[in-house]
Amino acid sequence: DEARVFSPGPMPEPVMIRGVNIGVPICEDIWHKGVARHLAERGAEFLLVTNGSPYRRTARGERLEAVSARIDRAGLPLIYVNQVGGQDELVFDGSSFSVTADGVVRQFLPSFEEAFEIAKWTKSKSGWTCEAKTNLPVLGQNEADWRAMCLGLGDYVNKNGFDQVILGLSGGIDSAMAAAIAVDALGADRVWCVMLPSKYTSTHSLEDAKACARQLGCRYDIIPIPPAVDAFEDMLAPFFAGTKEGTAEENIQSRIRAVTLMALSNKFGPMLVTTGNKSEMAVGYATLYGDMCGGYNPLKDIYKTEVYELVRWRNANRPEGLLGPAHPVPERILTKAPSAELREDQTDQDSLPPYEILDDILYGLIEEELPVEALLARGHTPEAVRRIQNLLYIAEYKRRQAPPGVKIGAKNFGRDRRYPITNKYRDHVPET
Repeated sequence: DEARVFSPGPMPEPVMIRGVNIGVPICEDIWHKGVARHLAERGAEFLLVTNGSPYRRTARGERLEAVSARIDRAGLPLIYVNQVGGQDELVFDGSSFSVTADGVVRQFLPSFEEAFEIAKWTKSKSGWTCEAKTNLPVLGQNEADWRAMCLGLGDYVNKNGFDQVILGLSGGIDSAMAAAIAVDALGADRVWCVMLPSKYTSTHSLEDAKACARQLGCRYDIIPIPPAVDAFEDMLAPFFAGTKEGTAEENIQSRIRAVTLMALSNKFGPMLVTTGNKSEMAVGYATLYGDMCGGYNPLKDIYKTEVYELVRWRNANRPEGLLGPAHPVPERILTKAPSAELREDQTDQDSLPPYEILDDILYGLIEEELPVEALLARGHTPEAVRRIQNLLYIAEYKRRQAPPGVKIGAKNFGRDRRYPITNKYRDHVPET
């Protein structure tokens, strides 16, 4: 989006620092072959690349590939310096590195934390050499994603002046993961979990929410919502008379929870964290002004199947520097069927395909931008593809009103994938 704010200028020239001509490409300059080559032709001996490069799963490989291509053409050593921290939906992961003119990485600084390291470069007849050699282990994908969500949420809270966060803890896996991330990022003393049971809330959900809050060590309160639900239903009874109960009645519960949490937020100051995953946001399986209500959503770019994978990983690992306990999520939360618990005996699969199928189709439509034919070739039925594609497009109006959340993948909602709400975008799905 830089083009919306900045106008391109002339080619940069090298600057002399302590007798050394240094070229200073800025961020995306290094992606274009002309800038590095121009600096080399103008006498640069070194490239110092300053970056605000946000995290995404493919970022490390893309950066090294771009740098390798520039080194091949310019024949200059390079230091790639990237900022660290969260800004709204973007998380800058650091991961700065130094590369010699022959393409050997001599330094690699940590990811998702500020670091300071001195490298001694020496000039000889054969060129510049770097004496430093840092061999940091590459973070696994799950740890990198988890740390990105922690840094994104933590910096959003801290940089915007909030002392703590509040969230609804339902006894399900999404809110448990959001609570675990919040505690890892901020500490248990800055996280307030509230259970808001209705008449449909199961005993095991009450038990699991309490157990999760206890394991995390954060404040936990219970505010039953039936009195408010009854008041709303009584108020609307003359208008709803003679109609069948359905989504309207279910969503009243979700919106009462949102009003209650926002009242606590307004009264005591904590920022409300939302807990919906990308699968739900993709197909609109979320309530506008209900469970979508809040200031920030750390799970916004995480599919439901990835939620399970990440929670299992976090239960088995306690990364250094994070503030939460070992095994933060009770095991039963991982094994029970997911449910919104807005009606009797409800499960997510009453309304949606199994998440393994749903997420594979969504990933193909969103991240890979595949045509329908490619999804059918994967073995998905035309009925499933047609339904999910339609849900994806008609839910755009909800996503426009969703809070920001950490970008993790290639196509997050809001920043990367931009579609008009009013549209007729549909790939033709052949009839069976």
